[in-house]
Amino acid sequence: MSFDELDALLARHVRADQTTAIDGLHIASITRSGPPALEMSGTVLAVLVRGCKRLAVGDRVHEYRPGGYLVASIDLPVTGHFVDARSDSPALGFALELDAASIAELLLDAAPADLTRSRSAPAPGIAVGTLGPELLDASVRLLRLLDHPRDRTALAPLIKREMLWRLITGDQGPVVRQLGLADSGLHHIARAVRWIRDNYSEPFQVADLAHRSGMSPSAFYRNFQAVTTQSPIQFQKRIRLEQARLLLTAQPNDVTAIAHRVGYDSPSQFSREYRRHFGRPPSVDVRGARDVATVA
Repeated sequence: MSFDELDALLARHVRADQTTAIDGLHIASITRSGPPALEMSGTVLAVLVRGCKRLAVGDRVHEYRPGGYLVASIDLPVTGHFVDARSDSPALGFALELDAASIAELLLDAAPADLTRSRSAPAPGIAVGTLGPELLDASVRLLRLLDHPRDRTALAPLIKREMLWRLITGDQGPVVRQLGLADSGLHHIARAVRWIRDNYSEPFQVADLAHRSGMSPSAFYRNFQAVTTQSPIQFQKRIRLEQARLLLTAQPNDVTAIAHRVGYDSPSQFSREYRRHFGRPPSVDVRGARDVATVA
């Protein structure tokens, strides 16, 4: 079983839409590096066999390369980009969606008590690790099923279950296990994250959001920061600014209106925070982004 075989399987089965015949398995080949862009992490195991990807969650930057993986137990807005991907040297990897019900079932059926107890505080929502030999072996066997349609229905669920077991008992096990624990603080924080993401332009009180999540304000704040690496207000501000940047690419001359649209009462405050976050004022930043897009 080899890393080279995993590379060959991925290269053979990659499609333009990144889908495969195995439910929840996606393969991607990236032929061009773009500027960092806002994306949703999903709840996934992501493995690279070529290239390098960086993801920023708040002030924390995660980077993984061939032989490494990233695991996300909560669907967070992140800023990500592939480093030095080119048509003659593309990034290549796969992502496997993580299903909370499958993790919960595995923990219930097979895990000892020390793995099924909730921590006093959640683990981070996103972490990186190294692809060990057992997880590599299972990954290769899962990808091989793309060449064997007759075996796929029977064997793919078994290999996915094995991969989940390797994850929950591995170095980043706490990150994955909390996705399947019903009493995990992660589930309370996930509700808050969804609310902020869907209502990012609306002001809120942390105490109200804590109540909505079923936690005390102090526990909510501590748990939210542990999972997202940001305070609730910082998290909302980042979503507002990233969304403003997207809107400004289509309406570069409408800074004041877009500032109000994403929740800022003061255009000057918006410009200050935008510059602090992106390094340039809105008009200059968007003009530079449009110039890069034109050249590309």
